[in-house]
Amino acid sequence: MQNIAKYKYLFVVVDLFLYIGMIALLSLFFDGGHYVVQRYLGLPGTDTVWLLTFLLPTFYYILYFNNLYKLNIVLNRSAHVIASIKSLLFFLPLLVLFELFVLRYHLSYTFFTTLVFIVIFVLLFYVFRIEVLKRAYLLLRKNGFTRNVLIVGNGGSGELLAAKLSFENPFGINVVGFIDEKIEKGKEIIGGKIVLGNISELNTVVNNNRINEIIIADDTSEYDQLLDIVDICKNTRAHVKFTSNLFEIIPQKIFTERYAEIPIVNVSPSSNNLLMLKSKLIFDRIASFLGLIFLSPFLTFIAILVKLSSPGPVFYKQERIGKNGKSFMFYKFRTMKMIKNDDDTERKEMMLKFMNGEGNNGANKKVINPKRITKIGKLLRKTSLDELPQLFNVLKGEMSLVGPRPCLRYEYDNLENWQKRRFTVLPGCTGMWQVTGRSQVTFQDSVVLDLYYINNLSPWLDLQLLIKTIPVMLFGRGGD
Repeated sequence: MQNIAKYKYLFVVVDLFLYIGMIALLSLFFDGGHYVVQRYLGLPGTDTVWLLTFLLPTFYYILYFNNLYKLNIVLNRSAHVIASIKSLLFFLPLLVLFELFVLRYHLSYTFFTTLVFIVIFVLLFYVFRIEVLKRAYLLLRKNGFTRNVLIVGNGGSGELLAAKLSFENPFGINVVGFIDEKIEKGKEIIGGKIVLGNISELNTVVNNNRINEIIIADDTSEYDQLLDIVDICKNTRAHVKFTSNLFEIIPQKIFTERYAEIPIVNVSPSSNNLLMLKSKLIFDRIASFLGLIFLSPFLTFIAILVKLSSPGPVFYKQERIGKNGKSFMFYKFRTMKMIKNDDDTERKEMMLKFMNGEGNNGANKKVINPKRITKIGKLLRKTSLDELPQLFNVLKGEMSLVGPRPCLRYEYDNLENWQKRRFTVLPGCTGMWQVTGRSQVTFQDSVVLDLYYINNLSPWLDLQLLIKTIPVMLFGRGGD
């Protein structure tokens, strides 16, 4: 379970009282008996309970989605204001729909309650979220509300981070010292901080110095070495983050926290445990079953178009590699014309070059002959509608709705050991790199994004990726 930073609890408590305050004021305005408006509009007490019970989790998710639990946003007034406005714009349509279809208010009721809610939201959010919360955090920081941080690294990136935090540190971070394999124990390297030991002594150093957070700052190790260091750090009780040029694709594609303008990537799983994985599996089964029923007319229509487009089967079946290297039969709508004695040797060679970063900057593009793609197939590939039959794979438990993409056997056999880490979870219909980069990222970067997903796997992240998949499919962003 993740060691959640103390300040996040503060934010959650403030937001709880903030939401309760907004609903209470809204209820008082319409049901207090002291206003003329009450003669025409009414908010019964039971409606307030509904608003508190069912919209509160949504309220939290929208704040999380808009990065309002990241410290560098909270401590920056302009960024905080922008994120707050975005949260209001996300929440308002849901509030309107909830009032119209759940509480069954008249349209005029909904108009006035929404207008009043906007005023209350703007006032309370600005006063308590943007002004009071920031000052409360800074006050607590001055009175011992700090985090003891240990920097683990090889090379100069750790020293650079420590130096910047010495001059630009509104975050309540106390750099206790360093773990460095190349510098002898006890040596002072910057700002009076010393090397406390090597990586083999990590647990002892963390426990003896009451370390709350480990930041891995490494610019010399290879991928496999760096990931091994991450694993070692995750076995301590401390929260683990890192900054490295090897994983620069993550802050490029995903909003991350920044310490003194240095992007810091979280690698402590929030809920990657057996219960969460079981819940994810149950959700996948239920969602895929309902999805197949709901989409059955649409799937039938696509199947007819595929059948009419060219001779051959409706579905394309192929052996793919999934969790722990196990093979399964993978389903898609057929998008290409069938040919006899199809020799895929050239495609394999080109794909292996892409995997090794050769040609086209190693872009993770599918090696296909465009002349073989049917007219309907081109549209299906562009919008990823050809992937919909994978709901059958999800229903069978071979895939998840969200996860790394499965690969072919020859691809799996040519992966480096660190790249095979992406197969420690079920493969998914959509995932991190499909949403953030799709065919515009290198193969290496797609693996890095998948590993980020695995390390941060949670229901919140799955929901976020599923929501972001919709516009990617509708507008065909990055499709082949």
